[in-house]
Amino acid sequence: MSQKQRCLLIVEDDIGLQSQLRWSFEDYDLVIAGDRPTALALLRRHQPAVVLQDLGLPPDAAGTTEGFATIAEILEEVPHTKIIVVTGNGDRDNAVKSIGSGAYDFCFKPLDLEVLRMIVDRAFRVHELEAENRRLRSQSPAVFEGVIGNSTAMLNAYRMVEKVSPSSATVLLLGETGTGKELFARAVHRLSSRHGGPFVAINCAAIPDALLEAELFGYEKGAYTGAHKQTKGKIELAVNGSLLLDEIGDMPLTLQAKLLRFFEERVVERIGGRELIPVDVRIICATHQDLPALIRDGRFREDLFYRISEVSIRLPPLRERAGDAVTLARHFLEQAASRHGRTVRGFTAKALKAIAEYPWPGNVRELENTINSAVIMADEKQIGLEALHLGAVDDDILDLQKVRNDAEKRAIQRALTQASGNLSRVASLLGISRPTIYDLLDKHGLKRPTSPD
Repeated sequence: MSQKQRCLLIVEDDIGLQSQLRWSFEDYDLVIAGDRPTALALLRRHQPAVVLQDLGLPPDAAGTTEGFATIAEILEEVPHTKIIVVTGNGDRDNAVKSIGSGAYDFCFKPLDLEVLRMIVDRAFRVHELEAENRRLRSQSPAVFEGVIGNSTAMLNAYRMVEKVSPSSATVLLLGETGTGKELFARAVHRLSSRHGGPFVAINCAAIPDALLEAELFGYEKGAYTGAHKQTKGKIELAVNGSLLLDEIGDMPLTLQAKLLRFFEERVVERIGGRELIPVDVRIICATHQDLPALIRDGRFREDLFYRISEVSIRLPPLRERAGDAVTLARHFLEQAASRHGRTVRGFTAKALKAIAEYPWPGNVRELENTINSAVIMADEKQIGLEALHLGAVDDDILDLQKVRNDAEKRAIQRALTQASGNLSRVASLLGISRPTIYDLLDKHGLKRPTSPD
């Protein structure tokens, strides 16, 4: 159990009971508070795993308002804290209310120290197990319909896909090249009621303008030279399923008008044909283009834009997905090593730092190609920085002391600003004493405020 996990905060205003509890829990790292402000200051400073909380605190020692207010503020600041409430003998209503407010357990006065010890020990164990579970979950990459990523930006995109997929709304996926737009389109299809139907994709930028219409709408035999048989277009092939119009921003204006008619009437007319064919298709569109800018330039129809963007989902570039580059790199390394029969097992520390810091202008596609190439060319068991060809990185791979000092300095500067230089208020905001403030100001080379408190 770590030092922080062994910290027990006792919130009790009775001096005699404080001494009794101090003796009973001497093997824990104890901090004791007699009121709510002190308790919150100690909470911020020590972040105890468990809090033993009396409900009757000054200035409402005869009541419970201060006790319940303390519980609420502790859980707001550190939600995973285990709070054990101490209340009067037989006061079951407040005991039950405290559990409803988020407390872990309760104990009645007069205290049975043997029972209380068992409750406290169990609370520490539960806190430790929950912390380990959170750590393991954070290390396991979230996999959503074939898409990997734990970052907040990706989790938000997952939630939008889950919400929109069961509907019949037309979805517009926006994102740079290589952000996984087709993967997300397939996820929309698989999570919809059409998952048993076909998923058909067509890249509007990869097909010459003269052929794109025939690919989308099909053609009749003899419609033009070389049309030797009747051929269905992609729209018809996707009936009862989903059609992805990838890179729709590159579609020529002349074809946009015909596509708009399809959106409005849900019928297609093959080239050289006279028959209107009704089709039932879910349309998903994707583009890396700035469609509003294309509309302003006269290169994209505004009415079509509103048809295709009933719900728009922005897929974040890899540089905005904190932590995902390393997660994806490890995934791609395992795939590449298995595919090429290599025994590469991981990355050096400098390689991981370079992967995390590189902006990846080609996004996931560039990362996958980089890792695949590095695995093929690797001479060692681990992929080194040189094999990635991403450039040099700083030597401070993980300088925790520097990170802590920088964070500490920023926190002090922010507190000084909020408190307008009043050191008493700064100490309260940071949960430390005034002498400690003076030491920290000197440590970080910060100028002491000249105005009196």
